[in-house]
Amino acid sequence: MQPLDAAVPLGENALIMEAEISVLILALNKAEYTRRCLESLFSSTLRPFHVVLVDNGSTDETPRVLDAFQARAAAENVAVSRLNLTENVGAITGRNRGMELMSGRYWVFLDNDIVIRTRSWLERLRHSLESDPRAGIVGPKLVYALPPHDIQCAGCSVTKGGRVMFSGRGRPRLDRPFTTPRDCQTLISACWMMRADIAKKIGPLDERYSPVQFEDIDYCYRFREAGYLCRYDPSVELYHFENVTTGRTGTLNYPYLTVKNGLKFKQKWAARIAAEDGPADSEWAWAQIDMVRLEDVPDSLEELD
Repeated sequence: MQPLDAAVPLGENALIMEAEISVLILALNKAEYTRRCLESLFSSTLRPFHVVLVDNGSTDETPRVLDAFQARAAAENVAVSRLNLTENVGAITGRNRGMELMSGRYWVFLDNDIVIRTRSWLERLRHSLESDPRAGIVGPKLVYALPPHDIQCAGCSVTKGGRVMFSGRGRPRLDRPFTTPRDCQTLISACWMMRADIAKKIGPLDERYSPVQFEDIDYCYRFREAGYLCRYDPSVELYHFENVTTGRTGTLNYPYLTVKNGLKFKQKWAARIAAEDGPADSEWAWAQIDMVRLEDVPDSLEELD
């Protein structure tokens, strides 16, 4: 049964109408990660922008964290819309519900385990989209929060057998192959910016992947099927704690969902995967990186312009 919304305040209408960029953040517990993510948004140099907060049935301090962000946001020239769900509907349905509240020309997905590193991230991602009318989705360089801030993901590729590879995983953040913008097969939705007009045309995330996993890879393929490019922009760096939003949620069997939904993705896109110039399955690799926890990192992380 569809849960009832506890509240859906629509934010400051004037600011929403003025903002070109809308940022969607889905939260399910993990209140301290969400707090750190939201606080870092205030370091963003662009104003105004619109934030859509979806509380996916949290049972911890998350509602109070969202309240505190909303109370400060108006003074920071940031518009806020809220959707408070009474139970966990899954990441895909939660995001789809939040997309109904998004506005502006450009839409951003941002996981609640992201912390802003490049303060001009919104302007830079927008520039990547505006500089080429073929660009539909652009993603940043995701790095680990502990020095030396090695790469977590610098765009993705898909092997001939349909396996997803995180480009640059575990490599130094200034490793030359990952300092140049490029088009890529797909991105992960921990953070990306997309053209809202195209997202509206192709519709919401595919709920065949519910509750989570591979829906973002699929969405990039839908953008590309519509004739648009996925692009990696290394000029934007964001800290990512990795798998807090989904993988560290005790109610989900994350490895099982990865395999199950990976098969769905391969079956759906078999013809396109076969036709494109993806790497061989023998090139697939997954560097084992020690988990970085919020309590392991300093209260203040380095910021870039």
